[in-house]
Parts: sequence; structure tokens; C-alpha cells
Amino acid sequence: MKICFIRHGKTLGNLEKRYIGKTDEPLCKLGINTLKKLYFPQSELLVCSPMKRCVHTAEILFPEQKYIICDSLRECDFGDFEGKNYHDLNGNCYYQTWIDSGGKLAFPNGELPADFRKRCAEGFEKIVRQYADAASITFVVHGGTIMAILGKFASVHRDYFDWHCENGQGYLCEWNGKQLINMERI
Repeated sequence: MKICFIRHGKTLGNLEKRYIGKTDEPLCKLGINTLKKLYFPQSELLVCSPMKRCVHTAEILFPEQKYIICDSLRECDFGDFEGKNYHDLNGNCYYQTWIDSGGKLAFPNGELPADFRKRCAEGFEKIVRQYADAASITFVVHGGTIMAILGKFASVHRDYFDWHCENGQGYLCEWNGKQLINMERI
């Protein structure tokens, strides 16, 4: 099965390098205009995170295609860091403790990164098993979601952050029933 992962278009929070997880932020004008210039191949099935930024991205890239919402593929809940960037958090002892942990501790009043990754992996696995007869599936999701899924299922082992991709970019690969193989950055 061919699998395409696309990170949603830019939002104002992305431009300002803010932690935007559970905030249902829309695409910004730059994000919309950039997406309109992109082309991705059509897939048999289109799956989105429930967040506006992902749904709107899917509607721009694949205007004629219906999509399925998968709640498990939403972005991480950044808790007290939500809506803030490095400058806002600089000097915050909780932020420094989280950074010093290598991003492994739970976000204060938010989600534990390991739980987030597990949720995303389970959501992906549920979709590919439920639609195992599909020839191709495109996932329009968040950068963290893509990193979580590839960190778990890619045949080439890389660190979570090594799978980062920019807005409107992603990966094309194949699902062999156990792993994602033939990774190509798009």
C-alpha cells in the first residue's frame, strides 16, 4: 500500500514558532497561498487530523476528495506551553526542566510525549488495518504526528526529531503490513 504523509500548511503560530497543539488554529494567508502552488498525487483514501489546519489543507490540496477524520492523529497537547514560543518560555524553570529531559517529560498540564507518540502510532495502525484493501492512503496531519508514526514504523531507524518536515511537505512510502519502506521526502 502506498502511503503519503503531508504536514498541514502554515499557521500564524508556525510563523511565530509557537507550540500549537490543541489550539484549533486556521491556516494563515501565506499557508493557503503556498498550498495552492503544490501538487500531490491523488490517493484512494484521504485521512485527516480533526484540526482546522489539517482539514483546510486537505480541502485545498484535494478539493474533490472526501476525507476521513481520525481523532488519534491530532497534535500533542502542549499544556502550559501551548501558544508560547522559545522567547515566551525563556527563563521558565518548567520549560528548562522539560528541555533538559530531552523532551521526554510530560508538558506541564499537558500530554506526555510517549503517550502522544503511542496514540499517533495506534491511530495510524488502526487506519491501515481497517482499510488494508486500499491501494493508497494520504494522511494530512501534523509534523509531530508524522514524526511519531515514522519513528515507530519506518524501516530505517532515526531519532524522532530527524523525521521533521516543513509545512506542506512530507513523505511518500509504502506500508508492507509491518513497516514503512522506500521512504522518499516530498
